Amino acid sequence: MSVLFGILWPLERFNTAVLAIGKIIAIAALTVMVALILGQVFFRYVLNAAPNWTEEGARFGMLWMTGLMAPLVYRMGGFVAIDMLERALPRLLAGLLSLLLLAISLWVLIIAWERGLNNHLDTLSGRGCSASLRWPFGIEIGRCGARFQNNYQYASLWVGVNLLIAVNAELMLRQVITLCGQGNRLTSFKPEQMAGAE
Repeated sequence: MSVLFGILWPLERFNTAVLAIGKIIAIAALTVMVALILGQVFFRYVLNAAPNWTEEGARFGMLWMTGLMAPLVYRMGGFVAIDMLERALPRLLAGLLSLLLLAISLWVLIIAWERGLNNHLDTLSGRGCSASLRWPFGIEIGRCGARFQNNYQYASLWVGVNLLIAVNAELMLRQVITLCGQGNRLTSFKPEQMAGAE
C-alpha cells in the first residue's frame, strides 16, 4: 500500500499545481475570448467594419480554455455522469465498476493522445499558417512569419489530453486505495475547488 501512496502523492501534487496554473490561463483565455467576441459584435453592428481576425482569435481562446479546464473538471467530478447503477450496487461492486470505467476512460484518452499528436499537431493542417491571426507588431516567428501556426491552436487538444491522462491515473490510484480500505488516508478535494461543478 505504501507503494501506491508513494506514486499517488507526487502525482496528486503535480496535478494540483499544474491544474491551478491551467485554471489561471483558462480564465485569461475566456476573458480574451469574450472580449474578442464582444468587440467583433460592436465593430460589425455599430461601426460596420469588423476586423477579420477576431473570430479566429476567439476560437484560439476557446480551444485553450477547454483544454486546460477539462482536466480540472474531470478531477473534481464535474462531468455529467449517470450513476444510477453505481448507487444501486453494493459498495465493493460500485468501486470495481468505477475502476473499470476509469480504465476504459484511460484507454480512450490514450487513443485521443495519439490522434491529437498525429492528426492535429503533426499534419499538413497543423503545420499550416493561420488565415488571419497574426503576431502583434509584425513580429515574425517560425516558417509562417508574422502569422500564427495552426498547431498553436491544435496543441490545446494534445495538452488537455495529457493532463486528462495524469488526472485519470490519479483517480485510478485513489480508487484502488479506496478499494483496499485505505480511503480515509486520502486527501479530499476541498469544496471551494469545485467552483460550481456540483
